Amino acid sequence: QPVHVKGTNGELALGHNGNLLNADVLRDDLEDSGTDFETSTDTEVAARLLASAHGSSWLQRAGNTMKVLSGAYCFLAATPDSLIAMRDPYGVRPLCIGRLNGKGWVVASETCALDHLGAEFVREVEPGEVVVIDGDGLHAEQVVEKRRDALCVFEYIYFARPDSIIRGKLLQPARAAMGRELAREAPVDGDIVIGVPDSATAAAIGYANESGIPYTEGLVKNRYVGRTFIKPDQRLREQGVRLKFNPLREVIQGKRLIVVDDSIVRGTTTPKVVEMLRHAGAASVHMRICAPPIVHPCHFGIDMATQWELIASRQEVEEIRQHIGADSLAYLSLEGLMRAVEQPRESLCTACFSGEYPMPVQLQMDKLVFERPGRRPRKVPVAVVAEGEADSG
Repeated sequence: QPVHVKGTNGELALGHNGNLLNADVLRDDLEDSGTDFETSTDTEVAARLLASAHGSSWLQRAGNTMKVLSGAYCFLAATPDSLIAMRDPYGVRPLCIGRLNGKGWVVASETCALDHLGAEFVREVEPGEVVVIDGDGLHAEQVVEKRRDALCVFEYIYFARPDSIIRGKLLQPARAAMGRELAREAPVDGDIVIGVPDSATAAAIGYANESGIPYTEGLVKNRYVGRTFIKPDQRLREQGVRLKFNPLREVIQGKRLIVVDDSIVRGTTTPKVVEMLRHAGAASVHMRICAPPIVHPCHFGIDMATQWELIASRQEVEEIRQHIGADSLAYLSLEGLMRAVEQPRESLCTACFSGEYPMPVQLQMDKLVFERPGRRPRKVPVAVVAEGEADSG
């Protein structure tokens, strides 16, 4: 990203955070009308729709584009003379606006980006809203009716940086609160508390403060390795863990460790962490996870699109403990998570934990759907699931 395209409305570059549920249908329609694609992403689908959308202004064109989209998305498009920001009507992914030196404008997923640029936070882009910034200033319009709020709770747990502000609150205290809740729900005897850096550091400190067990740094993170669970295949994820972390042997040796991590998705990287800690001389390893078990797939932009790959959908907690090789394992409850983030449950998407999707989900498609020979996606029918209708088992 960004994807660069040309259409009847001129040229534009578009970046995307999220996932379009109907991208395959929209792409089929575009290809049937003679549109050629250069990539296999749903981002290009949205870009080509916007570049050829009807309307006399970018507000109208963006609005007409959003009316045919289904899914979770935040788009930012740049034309030769405008910036165009679009957020889905559920507000699943964050998007904010900043002012730079009283003259320029900045649009970003997180407020920490504004801080780095020296920009002042103005407001969040509202769900269902289009914001166009051009030579005449900022223009905003609610082009699609706002649905129920459904901000992804994983932004609080993992995705957003702890120095970002979402819904008027800094994330770092929320993550520390997750650790405190976890210490109340799942206490265990140990000598030191360590966090899996960086996403679990604040939670580990919270756990230590609540439990009275000292926090220390036990794993050093290689800053030149990216996030591991979003690697495209398992081999790269395992390799990423080995490259990403290095245990501090002198700190760990002979100690009973309480290890706080943000989540367990597939159950394939956590065993590597436990193994590294044992090789460094840990007397015992107690894993504490500051999220509930992930038992349902995400269709809204997180790399866990199929239920079969989620270990908690197939195994009980004790089986997972044995699989990862820990001496004990405990997860934060969904109720504890809600207390920590201080947000009403009905204002968040918790589908990966509860199975309650904020919008209908009609297709289960893998992330390589546009890369198969012949291009037409294989559609796997699944039950249409919306909030209140899901089987949480």
